[in-house]
Amino acid sequence: MKNTIFTGAGIAIITPFNKDGSVNYDRLGEMIDYQIENHTDAIIICGTTGEASTMTDEEHLECIRYAVKKTAGRVPVIAGTGSNDTKYAVELSKEAEAVGADALLLVTPYYNKTTQKGLIMHFTAIADAVNIPIVLYNIPGRTGMGFEVSTIKKLAEHKNIVAVKEASGNISYCAKLLAECGDVIDVYSGNDDMIVPLMSLGAKGVISVASHVIPKQVHDMVQYCVDNNFAEATKLQLEYLDLINALFIEVNPIPVKEAVNMTGVNVGSCRMPLCDMSKEHKAVLRKTLEKHGLINL
Repeated sequence: MKNTIFTGAGIAIITPFNKDGSVNYDRLGEMIDYQIENHTDAIIICGTTGEASTMTDEEHLECIRYAVKKTAGRVPVIAGTGSNDTKYAVELSKEAEAVGADALLLVTPYYNKTTQKGLIMHFTAIADAVNIPIVLYNIPGRTGMGFEVSTIKKLAEHKNIVAVKEASGNISYCAKLLAECGDVIDVYSGNDDMIVPLMSLGAKGVISVASHVIPKQVHDMVQYCVDNNFAEATKLQLEYLDLINALFIEVNPIPVKEAVNMTGVNVGSCRMPLCDMSKEHKAVLRKTLEKHGLINL
């Protein structure tokens, strides 16, 4: 097995924006400190939850650079640099490495998609161009395609491809992935509602959205699994299942940004085409946050 980037609960951190739509770096720094103080084990910057798809190249790299500087080696910084354009992904990945990212998160190509052969070529080209670890990102619901287990096994032969963020939501697929590849590549749950099931099969942790509002609880849930105390881990998984579901009541990151705002930390709105939540969903989200004592009434 290759070196593990992290074991535990990483956060797919949101990007806070000012009223004019610019990145609020001061607030981002506050959030990074808060997460680390509450035992979050890795910062994943410029991913789906961070709205990287609407960032300029300058913003994208500055957010990575800022996260690296603010984190100051306390936990790994994993930078999202995936693209459906291999050449662009190579260049962005090289630049992320140059500004200090500890690892990269690379999503499968979207829209133009590709074949499984194309996936091997695409990720190999990126892995050949950098000297830091790579986390593959399997989220077919967003990209329109996913990895076959045999493809991941082949990619794991590359020294820089060390992990998978698994967000297919398919427990049968996850079991097959861990059965066939668990000895050659690390797996992280990409879904907060599947932390305990995946870790019971051998996953190393989670790349979480829920950690924005319950960082210690998510960390504890994962730590219980690491300690082989699945009874206590299951209690936490079920206790916070309603909150996790509420955080995905609309397209991520719309609800989690609203949730953070509701807790009193102003992170601004999402960039279009993402829009404000419906009144009905806001009411559900607020009620759930109140139930768990996350809003001062």
